[in-house]
Amino acid sequence: MKKIFGFLLLLIAFFSAFGQTLNSSKPNIVVFFIDDMGRQDLSTYGSDFYKTPAIDKLADGVKFTNAYSACTVCSPTRAALMTGKYPARLHVTDWIKGKNMPWAKLAVPDWTMHLDLKEKTIAESLKEVGYKTWHVGKWHLGDEEKYWPQNQGFDVNIAGNFKGSPIKNDKSNGYFSPYGLEMIEDGPTGEYLTDRLTNEAINLIKKRPKNQPFFLNLAHYAVHTPIQGKEEKIKKYQALLKGANPQKNPEYAAMIESVDESIARVMKTLEEEKLLENTFIVFATDNGALAPISTSKPFKEGKGWAYEGGTRTPLLIYWKGKIESKKVIDEPAITMDIYSTIMSLAGAKEPENVDGKSLLPVITENKQYDRPLFWHYPHYHLDKPHGSVRYGDWKLIQYFEDMHYELYNLKTDIGETRNLSKEQPEKVNELGMLMINWRKEVNAQMPSINSNYIPEKANKKGAYSGIE
Repeated sequence: MKKIFGFLLLLIAFFSAFGQTLNSSKPNIVVFFIDDMGRQDLSTYGSDFYKTPAIDKLADGVKFTNAYSACTVCSPTRAALMTGKYPARLHVTDWIKGKNMPWAKLAVPDWTMHLDLKEKTIAESLKEVGYKTWHVGKWHLGDEEKYWPQNQGFDVNIAGNFKGSPIKNDKSNGYFSPYGLEMIEDGPTGEYLTDRLTNEAINLIKKRPKNQPFFLNLAHYAVHTPIQGKEEKIKKYQALLKGANPQKNPEYAAMIESVDESIARVMKTLEEEKLLENTFIVFATDNGALAPISTSKPFKEGKGWAYEGGTRTPLLIYWKGKIESKKVIDEPAITMDIYSTIMSLAGAKEPENVDGKSLLPVITENKQYDRPLFWHYPHYHLDKPHGSVRYGDWKLIQYFEDMHYELYNLKTDIGETRNLSKEQPEKVNELGMLMINWRKEVNAQMPSINSNYIPEKANKKGAYSGIE
């Protein structure tokens, strides 16, 4: 009996060591997911006012020039990142809870105002293959606590709740403590939220379980409104202002610099902990920059719009010693691809109906996916209800109030200044049919005629504006 017991102990020790070896061979994964930061807000993409040296250094890995967010506003994109599915498939198609427009021409559909618990998140899948999973920062995927990160596969949730921003009110000083945010205690008076979230992330890395890979989703509330930077940084950018520069908001610049410092500190920690060569790092954002706080030029408009300024976003991927240095990739990519890339990298199984494609073959083999990319926004925000598709160099937008089309060739007209829909009816028909068929496939919800439509209210200037 003693021999049998001893043999069993040896087996347990062997399989425990084998499991640790398997786990330790999997890379750690860090996603920096920034709120409302446009592609042109980074100097690696062309800004000469905002200072982002740490983020720019991530471009020493791979920089995507045609990367897109899954939606023009935040909650749908966050749902897409967590599930790998189009927001239209999830029926999470607006920021939660959306903008109430009772007098508009169209009535918005009865959409889902949370990330359904039946959806298998990236955190849940990574846990199945041995990962510790941490969420730090903004969540905004459901008002009730049952929809928050700790109930969606994350072992740790810090500051993830129903809020889309640290709105300044009688219980909160916005980005300066007290924050008034659930799932994180207020810090000392005046502590800066971006710094605090960074501290929390670094603490998790330093106290991580040994021989177990981790997934860190560091989702900063910055640079979402309220626009509040540190005073010393604001003064720095005030001194750098130049009359001809289209980017001219010192307080916003200060917020961006604090985010950049956050990335620098996390990267330094990974290096000090000897983790950098075994950590796959993604930098992305949830939608374009909010005008007029920042400019998305040469792209048209910004957050909340169907145009490129609303969805063309930065995407940087870095893995020290593993990914070709300073590679620039023009292949179109979208939020759900981040999900599929991570799942492939970790050896995790994707659920059915995932819409993303792994970017690893694009990075390592120069693979090109011959596929259209779709957007579906049956809501009112800064823009009116619409859908759009990009396929190759062409982009078609359809506005649902009157179903009119706008067609642009992004290769020759990146600013979407020349509507070619009347000159290219065959292309309109081709792309229009792609949208119609895709909507059927994902069971996209469409707006309906509003019986309470009041034209004078709906057509009032600024009726569709608003910031979540």
